Amino acid sequence: MKVFLIEDNHRLASYVSVGLGKAGFAVDTMATATDGEEAMAVSAYDAVILDLGLPDHDGMDLLTKMRRNGDTTIVLVLTARDALDDRVKGLTAGADDYLVKPFAMAELAARLRALERRQPHALELVLSRGNVQFDPSSREVRVGGGTVPLRRREGDALEYLLRRAGRVVSRTAMEEALYPAGEELASNAIDVLIHRLRKRMQDAEADVSIVTMRGVGYMLSVRTP
Repeated sequence: MKVFLIEDNHRLASYVSVGLGKAGFAVDTMATATDGEEAMAVSAYDAVILDLGLPDHDGMDLLTKMRRNGDTTIVLVLTARDALDDRVKGLTAGADDYLVKPFAMAELAARLRALERRQPHALELVLSRGNVQFDPSSREVRVGGGTVPLRRREGDALEYLLRRAGRVVSRTAMEEALYPAGEELASNAIDVLIHRLRKRMQDAEADVSIVTMRGVGYMLSVRTP
């Protein structure tokens, strides 16, 4: 499980990173909301551990922005705010769980694993952006009510982008998610795949765009009238 920790207390960040690493998690860390948002724009994570008391912005604002942009990544809020109102606000804003400092490392690891176990059920929900719908169970793609046939990997790419709508995803992250480890790929494999998918969406008159962010990757967004 790949975890992203956004925590400005360096000692605590090191403690969590080392502890979760020993428990089998891969952990990246950042200390500010701005750096965290930039990192999530180019890398995909299974879960985010988010401190609310960040030095540049309130972590609650980052959480709200993630959910508003359609980001469904697991978010566990880690904070010293133990008032009931704060916990309710965090969960209402879209947090999947809430853990108050101080905490036991074993509990943090157990909560992350429990959240991961729940995730497959959520993944079966139909993904929808604009007039595009994707059913993960049947792999059916519909645009404006009509079915759009896609090759398997095109469907995988569309699902990946829909789950991260509004966020920039890097070519490297897409390669790791869409192709088996060790498979030899042409240097432009992702570019070609996105070109095909983009054309199919355009031909179907989808009101979503797959935007190329030069030197970074791609972002799926809904076109405004």
